[in-house]
Amino acid sequence: MATTQTRRRFLTTLSLAGAAGLTGAPHVLVAAEAPETTTVRLVNDGSICIAPLFAAEELLRAEGFADIRFIETPADRQTEAAAQGKLDFAVSLLEAISLIDTSAPIAVLAGIHVGCIELFAQEGIHGIGELKGKRVGLQEAEPDLLRLMAAQVGLDPAKDIEWVTDPAAKPLELFAEGKIDAFLGFPPEPQELRARHAGHIIVSSATDRPWSQYFCCQLVGSRDYIDRYPVATKHVLRAILKATDICAAEPARVARGIVDRGFTPRYEYALQTLSDVPYKSWRDYNIEDSVRFYALQMHEAGLIKSSPQKIIRDGTDWRFLNELKRELKA
Repeated sequence: MATTQTRRRFLTTLSLAGAAGLTGAPHVLVAAEAPETTTVRLVNDGSICIAPLFAAEELLRAEGFADIRFIETPADRQTEAAAQGKLDFAVSLLEAISLIDTSAPIAVLAGIHVGCIELFAQEGIHGIGELKGKRVGLQEAEPDLLRLMAAQVGLDPAKDIEWVTDPAAKPLELFAEGKIDAFLGFPPEPQELRARHAGHIIVSSATDRPWSQYFCCQLVGSRDYIDRYPVATKHVLRAILKATDICAAEPARVARGIVDRGFTPRYEYALQTLSDVPYKSWRDYNIEDSVRFYALQMHEAGLIKSSPQKIIRDGTDWRFLNELKRELKA
C-alpha cells in the first residue's frame, strides 16, 4: 500500500507541477465545465511512445474523471477496439485511416508525436530498395507503413517482400538471430535491438523524410464517446496534450513513473524512448497535413478507396484541438 501511495504521489506531483510550469495553469486544475461522464477508457498497448496517455492520469483526475481505465489491447487492434466501443481513445497511424475508409465510427482528434518507428536491416543492406526478395518481419508495427515505404522506392510490397508477421514466429528474435533480413519496430522494440547490437537502422521516422515530417502517433476517439460527451472529450485531450509537454520537458521522471506503475518493465528503454521522441511536435506539426499525406499515399497504393478529402471530412474532428491550441498557446 505504501508503495502504491508513493507512486501515486509521484505521478501527481509530476503531472500537476509539469502542467503548471509548462502551461501557466494553477497547481489545482479545476475544469470550467464539468465533463458529462467521469469515466474514460484509454489504451495500453505495451508501447513506450504513448507515455503521454499514462502520464495524464492525475491530470485527468484534476479534470474531473474519477474512473480512468487503461485497457490492454494489441497495438494493431486498438483502433478497431475504439470503433467497436471497447475503448474511448486509442493511438494510431494508418489503421485509423483504413478503418475510416470503411466508415468505422472513429475520429482522429490530434497528433501526439513524430519519430518512434525504425526499420532495421542486417549488414550489407543499406536502403529499402535492397529489400527486394528479402524476408522482413514486424510484430507490433503496422505493415501498411512498410508497404508505403517500399512503394515509394518502386517495390511491389505484395510480390517483392516475404513478410514474417506471425507472432508465434517471434520476428524480433528471428531478426536478432540473423534469420530474417529486416525488422520494422516501435518502442520498446528498437531499444531492445540496439541493446542487443542487432542490425542497423536504415529508416528512422524521426529523421528521414518524408516520414519525419508527419505524425506517426495520432489520438483517435470513439465517435460514440465524442458525440455523447464533447466536454469530456475536450478535457481528455487537454490532459493528454499537457502530459505530452511533460514528456518533452522531464523524460527521466516520466520514464521512472511509467516503469514504477507497471506500464513498461525497462527503465533504460523508457528513458531512451522519451529522450529521443520529439514530443514537442504536437505544437509545431499540422495533424491535418499528416492525415492528408498518409491518406494520399494509401490511396495511390490501393490500400484505401477513399480520397484524402473524404477521409478528412468523414474521419477527423479538429474542434477540440483548435480550442486547446489557443488555450495552451500552441
